[in-house]
Amino acid sequence: MGAFLRTLGGDKVIWLVVALLSMFSILAVYSATGTLEFKNNYSTNYVMRHMTLLFGGLLLMYLAHYLHYMKYSAWAPIMITVAVPLLIFTLLFGVEINNARRWIAIPGIGMTFQASDFAKLALITYVARMISSKQEYITDFKSAFLPIIIPVVVICGLIAPADLSTAMLLFLTCILLMFMGRVATKYILVLLGLGIATFGLLVVLGDVFPDFIRVDTWAERLYNFRTNTDGEFQVQQGKMAIAEGGFIGVGPGNSFQRNYLPSAYADFIYAIIVEEYGLLGGLAVLMLYILLFIRCVRLVTVSSKAFGAMLALGLSLLLVLQALINMAVVVHLVPVTGLTLPMISMGGTSMMFTCISIGMILSVSKYVQKL
Repeated sequence: MGAFLRTLGGDKVIWLVVALLSMFSILAVYSATGTLEFKNNYSTNYVMRHMTLLFGGLLLMYLAHYLHYMKYSAWAPIMITVAVPLLIFTLLFGVEINNARRWIAIPGIGMTFQASDFAKLALITYVARMISSKQEYITDFKSAFLPIIIPVVVICGLIAPADLSTAMLLFLTCILLMFMGRVATKYILVLLGLGIATFGLLVVLGDVFPDFIRVDTWAERLYNFRTNTDGEFQVQQGKMAIAEGGFIGVGPGNSFQRNYLPSAYADFIYAIIVEEYGLLGGLAVLMLYILLFIRCVRLVTVSSKAFGAMLALGLSLLLVLQALINMAVVVHLVPVTGLTLPMISMGGTSMMFTCISIGMILSVSKYVQKL
């Protein structure tokens, strides 16, 4: 075991954060899926399935951290080229689950693949590459519009019809990354304007293609949030779980709201954590994400290559913003989004690409430390 630990390169604090989040994940999923297993007559062991996916993700993280991060810069154009047709295929022919067409069925193995998770990773890597390669002259229209703005609008525009929250999260991350990468403010405003225009176009097209663009769902969630009605059953049950948790929680495995809370093992798993581990447990999870971001920001200050700095910053922003939004949904600060809690929620594609993202961050850390 000691020999294996010595092979872990990069920031040891980030590895510790990953280990602690993984521990929270296994405990929370074990508790949250108990009722689900009972309803399905224990035909599926959800905890073992989750642990298999988690350890598979950790293996991908290990492999990703072993590669030199500049390889990801070389692969970025290929990744973005693959992401576009995958998103188009998903939009037109994807598997529909819970009234959302976000998944591609993988023939022969009975599993699905969420193209937007790959597209998020591809776009952040591509934008980091473009910003770093053009850092000295990214103040003219040609160097900002075609290589950066158009891919961001296209990718986010293709994700938005079925998954507006993911598209908005990715769009916001790209804007922040461009701002920190010293892209001229006028071009960031151009991107913002095009994003608003694209959203407006989707709202109009939603009346024509309601099966492809979920405008009614967007409007319903905003209405329920604005009026604070009982329309969002998940939110009400989430609040009850948090209230039950108090300061120290009801104890591991003793959640009562897991019997009633939909998606207790996915979107609303943070409510189960707070119920069982109390305010202390909820704050501990929050601080782990903050610590992850702080360690990644540190990489920006010590990295000798702009791509490494932009890659670590962009991926950490994406992960931590997603975590904060997920927590904000559970405590009813923002409308329900459907975003999972990275490294904790049960999920296949989401877990895999979250682990790969952290592996890429660790690769930056590993090779920066060798300089």
